Amino acid sequence: MAIKYELIKECKQTGARLGKIYTPHGTIETPIFMPVGTQATVKSMTPEELKEINAQIILSNTYHLYLRPGYELVDKAGGLHKFMNWDRPILTDSGGFQVFSLGKLRKITEEGVEFRSHLDGSKHFISPEKAIEIENALGADIIMAFDECAPYPADKEYVKNSLERTTRWAKRCKNAHKKKDSQALFGIIQGGMYKDLRKQSAYEIIEMDFPGYAVGGLSVGEPKPLMYEILEYTTPLMPKDKPRYLMGVGTPDCLIEGVIRGIDMFDCVLPTRIARNGTALTSRGKVVIKQAKYYDDFTPLDPECDCYTCKNYSRAYIRHLFKANEILSARLITYHNLYFLLKLMEKIREAIKNDRLLDFRKEFFEKYGYEL
Repeated sequence: MAIKYELIKECKQTGARLGKIYTPHGTIETPIFMPVGTQATVKSMTPEELKEINAQIILSNTYHLYLRPGYELVDKAGGLHKFMNWDRPILTDSGGFQVFSLGKLRKITEEGVEFRSHLDGSKHFISPEKAIEIENALGADIIMAFDECAPYPADKEYVKNSLERTTRWAKRCKNAHKKKDSQALFGIIQGGMYKDLRKQSAYEIIEMDFPGYAVGGLSVGEPKPLMYEILEYTTPLMPKDKPRYLMGVGTPDCLIEGVIRGIDMFDCVLPTRIARNGTALTSRGKVVIKQAKYYDDFTPLDPECDCYTCKNYSRAYIRHLFKANEILSARLITYHNLYFLLKLMEKIREAIKNDRLLDFRKEFFEKYGYEL
């Protein structure tokens, strides 16, 4: 297998997992948050800066790279790692979520999905086989099966048909996968907000014996308590000896709650997206830098943070940059936000090691301003 998962310890308080994933481009300590580099770049960050903040693995997007610059070009460059000068692990999603979020611009059939590009309206078709062909060419360490992500809310019959198609597509993905020695293909469990359908999907996908599994179709607009309930039900159905990945989740509270429920891997565009909109994640909650109260605030974004941004720049200066529409504002807040979440995951791993994850959650939530 291209990857190997080692379960090191389970927290006595919760069952949260401390582990390692061994990949062709290095070892990942879990639980881990993966910064998203949609277009073969984590927006505004250089690979060297990502290493400074100890990003162990980044995620890139199949749909976007297929449209631009084209997977043939990336393949010609020697794969994503060489193309973007990143020698640590990479995960590529299948593009399924992006295609399905196109709404009226796409048409789903058993064969695959016909869609129009959000860039120029040109017509395209991606089947499970095509998605794997693209991902094989991109060359990431972990690749995802092409699935159908049901929206929220959705009626049970729709979700059932959707998950059964996901199962059939997963088989086709597995058969099409050409680089089993260098790329690990993960299966995706669907089933919406219906526990019996989650159980059906988990059984069908796990039976195919993938090297890792993702929980898809959550964080799509449902209330957080419902997401936690479905997660709490689903993760015990997943194998203990393989990585568990919750797709598209990245707020501090969801990361902690997801780990408590047995998740190992997370990704989300949130820290980079809100940074470009002038919002910083801090130990005391969010700082919206455009607010007038920061005009002459010469303290760091987060006085408890020791990242490059917080050691060198004040809220007043970053607010000035943001108001002046300077690119450096996005860069400094992005650096801080990613550092903050990666440091949070480090603290979570330490809490699991010391069997005090629930205590850590209580302390973090009290300071951050979340309610338990």
